[in-house]
Amino acid sequence: MSETGLKPKPLQWKSEPGIGYTVVRRPDGGMHFTFESLDRRTLEHWRNFALAHLLDSDRLTRNLYDLRLLKDVPEGALEYALELNTDPAARNIRLAVVVSGEAVMEAMERIAALTPGGGVEMRIFLDMEKAEAWLSEPLTKIL
Repeated sequence: MSETGLKPKPLQWKSEPGIGYTVVRRPDGGMHFTFESLDRRTLEHWRNFALAHLLDSDRLTRNLYDLRLLKDVPEGALEYALELNTDPAARNIRLAVVVSGEAVMEAMERIAALTPGGGVEMRIFLDMEKAEAWLSEPLTKIL
């Protein structure tokens, strides 16, 4: 069960051949995404999955994006990420993004800077343990 006492929503994610990411349910009810690539097909799949999850967002959630396998972030990925971060339902999300390189760090900083207040609560990390520690802090946003 999650911190709210509610059972986690079903994940409803299906792997497809050629998709460059995976997602699993976190023990706290959030989602853990791991990206290997950001090709167009992967981005479309991820965008559709994320929009479907935002559609019925009803609680504060902790999500983790592991981007350590990526060397860069294409413009299309930035556009989709900004679209999702500014969706009204994103106000329910605390998002930790873990990167390993400067180019991906700069792209995530750009997204964070363009995300208006009241959107997703996002922080960028170079260390998985620090990201997990931040995610485990009490959720404080009031819906």
